[in-house]
Amino acid sequence: QVQLVESGGGLVQAGNSLRLTCAVSGHTFTIFQHAMAWFRQAPGKEREFVAAVSGSGSSTDYAHSVKGRFTISRDSAKNTVYLQMNNLKPEDTAVYYCACKQVRASEGETTYTTQDYDYWGQGTQVTVSS
Repeated sequence: QVQLVESGGGLVQAGNSLRLTCAVSGHTFTIFQHAMAWFRQAPGKEREFVAAVSGSGSSTDYAHSVKGRFTISRDSAKNTVYLQMNNLKPEDTAVYYCACKQVRASEGETTYTTQDYDYWGQGTQVTVSS
């Protein structure tokens, strides 16, 4: 069983930064065999894609609304994925979820922006005040 635990959320003023962390555990988990992503869900809205990194770690993808402000990265030694969020805006307010998807070696360069991930964390709240 794979478990994902997010942390790093909080209340910040617009223009400031936060870094979210997703720690992944599981006795069979190998980060190179898993694509990772961040999604978010604002009040009254559907959950949406934010950022993704491929199983190899060499490819990333971002939602248009966060491109240039957010950066997804990972530390393979720690089985941890990060989301650095800069120049935050009130519209970034949401619960942020980390997700994990097992992939074949041949799919190592692919990023996945849809929600068909295998495992999800519980989420961490990010609130941006104006």
